[in-house]
Amino acid sequence: MAETRYVDPIHHPSYASQPTRDVRAWILLLVTVLIPGGVQLLFRSRRWAKISLSITAITWILAIIALIVILIDKKFLFTIGTNPFLLTFLTIWLPVIAVNWIVCLFDTLRRIKLVTLSARARKRFLAAFCALVLVVVGPLAWGTTLLDSQRGLMADLFASGKAAKPVDGRYNILLLGSDAGKGRTGIRPDSLSLVSIDAKTGKTVIVGLPRNMENVPFPEDSPLHQYYPQGYNCGDECLLNAVFQQGERHKDEFENPKRAGEQATMDATSAITGLEVQYFAMVNLKGFESLIDSLGGITLVSGKRVPISSKVDPNTGEHGPVKGWIEPGKQKLDGFHALWFARSREFSSDYERMVRQRCVQTAMVKQLDPATVLTRYQEIAKATPGALATDIPSSEVDDFVDLALKVKSQKIESLDLTPPNVTPSQPDFDAARSLIADTIEKSSQDAEKDKDAQSAPGDTSGAVAGVNASRGLTAGSTTQVNAQSGSEDGSDEGEESAERAICYVP
Repeated sequence: MAETRYVDPIHHPSYASQPTRDVRAWILLLVTVLIPGGVQLLFRSRRWAKISLSITAITWILAIIALIVILIDKKFLFTIGTNPFLLTFLTIWLPVIAVNWIVCLFDTLRRIKLVTLSARARKRFLAAFCALVLVVVGPLAWGTTLLDSQRGLMADLFASGKAAKPVDGRYNILLLGSDAGKGRTGIRPDSLSLVSIDAKTGKTVIVGLPRNMENVPFPEDSPLHQYYPQGYNCGDECLLNAVFQQGERHKDEFENPKRAGEQATMDATSAITGLEVQYFAMVNLKGFESLIDSLGGITLVSGKRVPISSKVDPNTGEHGPVKGWIEPGKQKLDGFHALWFARSREFSSDYERMVRQRCVQTAMVKQLDPATVLTRYQEIAKATPGALATDIPSSEVDDFVDLALKVKSQKIESLDLTPPNVTPSQPDFDAARSLIADTIEKSSQDAEKDKDAQSAPGDTSGAVAGVNASRGLTAGSTTQVNAQSGSEDGSDEGEESAERAICYVP
């Protein structure tokens, strides 16, 4: 009886049956999809297989480690997205993975020998192969582009300096709206707000600073203190928004001459509020239009008609005639209209303007969620460097992103240093600092109440709702603190109603 000789169908498919050859093709393709380099090892291409399998092994190990760390500490996800070194590594590594995968797929296709497949299996196999190439190339190319954009954004936007620690448990960040542009000399912040954030809870208080505040003081360690030991008190030309140019005029006396204007304004803000300002973020109002457009616009409710004027006369500083209106009611504003809503001065007080600016800020915070970022990331990345400058170091960005998520989930308190709280032309800075301290203390107490309500046994959702309802507040709203009455419950509700009559975020 003749002896039956076994023929290896992997290496010698021509001697195998047709069904076996078809199955062989699918198995080799699956091995390459899961373990690029596995087929090359099977066919004894050892040098090639060693390189491909090393890339595959490193990729799987890094992915598993990252997944475990993220499950333990979700903040690591922010670190991946913000750390310049990790972003650079991933931007290089993803194309390496893609090239290795694609080369292994095409080599596997060569070794399968399409002519050995049945006509029906060949069509299906080619369709599956083309789909896999697209599945591999598409996401990895998109991911590489995304990572490169993020790496560029981090390099352009954030500083490389030393991180500052919270003071008394809080981060204090000065927000500046820059109106530098054609026909204007230097930078004069058009809006100024101090954002004070509890480093643990994310509970936030926004202090609105009127740009026309006079006699602002400087701390003793500020370079401008020697020039204005009694405050910036040269009359109605020496306003808070002119401090920036004073800093630039004496830039060589500041630690960072390139940021002298920002540092001078931070110094003045620290002296006004009694809070140490660690960082600043400055929005270029022209770039602000692009940033709003990149978000797809913002939605808010306007309580009044807001005029849109023609360009500012560079000689007089006055706006031209009204060219249009933003009507009352719920509005979806693009960048142009959002900018006018925040900046318009006609037929309104500085207080109303500050409320509108805060509405725009709140709408942006509310809309800048992960879904918006993912779907509009490229537009946001392109708009942000031209719209925003900050001295927050890149090493701290992951912590601030984590903190921002806490801020987003809570009510934001606000206090404007405007009449009747403070008279900008003759400010009582001791009273202002006392007001700010009281507001922060109240905010901290509210955070403790929320924490207790959430940790209470039983149906905590009802308890939390009851706490919020008792304050007459909704998520994303802000509360104006009344200086004279000491922020009693009734005055809070009255001030909030006054703000909602101007605008609010639905």
